[in-house]
Amino acid sequence: MTGFRRFKTVALMVVAVALWQGARHPAWGEPAGAAKASHGTTCDRAAFRLVVDVGHTAETPGAMSARGVPEFAFNLRLATLVERQLIDAGFARTILLVTEGAAMPGLARRVARANRSHADLLLSIHHDSVPDAMLEDWNYDGVPHHFSDRFKGHSIFISYDNPDRKGSLLFAKLLGDALKSRDLQYTPHYTEKIMGHRRRELVDAEAGVYRYDKLIVLRATRMPAVLLEAGSIINRDEELLLGTAEQQALISAAVIEAVESFCRARQPRSSVRVARPNPVTLPADPGNRQ
Repeated sequence: MTGFRRFKTVALMVVAVALWQGARHPAWGEPAGAAKASHGTTCDRAAFRLVVDVGHTAETPGAMSARGVPEFAFNLRLATLVERQLIDAGFARTILLVTEGAAMPGLARRVARANRSHADLLLSIHHDSVPDAMLEDWNYDGVPHHFSDRFKGHSIFISYDNPDRKGSLLFAKLLGDALKSRDLQYTPHYTEKIMGHRRRELVDAEAGVYRYDKLIVLRATRMPAVLLEAGSIINRDEELLLGTAEQQALISAAVIEAVESFCRARQPRSSVRVARPNPVTLPADPGNRQ
C-alpha cells in the first residue's frame, strides 16, 4: 500500500471512530445547543411549594349556583382534589389554603398566610357567575333561583401589579394551554361591553388569560399568582358538569400538567429573596374577588 493510500485509509478510520463516538456521546453527537436545551428541564417536585387557595369563605361563600349551591362548596371540592393529586404526583409541599371569616378581613389573612409560606406559586380556585343584570328567574325543586345560560367556560386572571408578573403570565398560559388540550374552552364574555366595570383585557387569546390588576390575592402576594374561574355555576348545564367527578378530574389533571411545566421552567425559589410589594390595601371595590 502506498503512503498516500495508507494515509487515506487511516483518515477514514479516524472519521469513522469519531462518528461512532459521537453517536454514543451526547456532547459530540448532538447538534449545537442541544445540551443547553436539556439543561434545567427537570422539576424538583420535592422542593417546589404551591399554595392552592380556596376562593371565598364559608361565611362569605361567593356566588350562588343556578340550583342554590354556594361557590365556596365548588371551590373547596375542586381545590381539595387538586391538592391531593399534586401531593400524589410528588409535590409534597403543596399547601391547601382555606380562610375563614368575612370578606375583607379574610382577604388580608389570606394574603398574609400565602406570603408567610414562601411559596413558588399560588393558584386561587373559583367558579364563575355573571352580573346581576343578566340573571333570570326559575324554579328548581319548587324553590325560586336565578340562572344565566348565556355564557359558559373557564377563565384565567393575572395581575400586572404582582411582583412577578412574568412568572404569573407564564403559569397562566401553561394552565390555559393544558385546559385547551383537554378540549376545555374559556369564556370570551369578559371582553364584551355588557360586562360594564367587570370588563377585562384579554392578554392571551389562545390560553384565555385576562388581566385584573385589582384582585388582592393576585397583586399583594409575593409569588407568581393566578386565579382560575373553573367554569360558570350560574349556567344550569355547566353547573351540573362541574359537579361531576369526571370534569373535576379533567381540570385537576390540567393543573398538574401546568404546575409540572412551570416547575421545570422555574427553579424553586425558597432561598431567593423577593422584593416586598406595597402594603395590602382593601378598597371597597364590588369587583374584588377572594
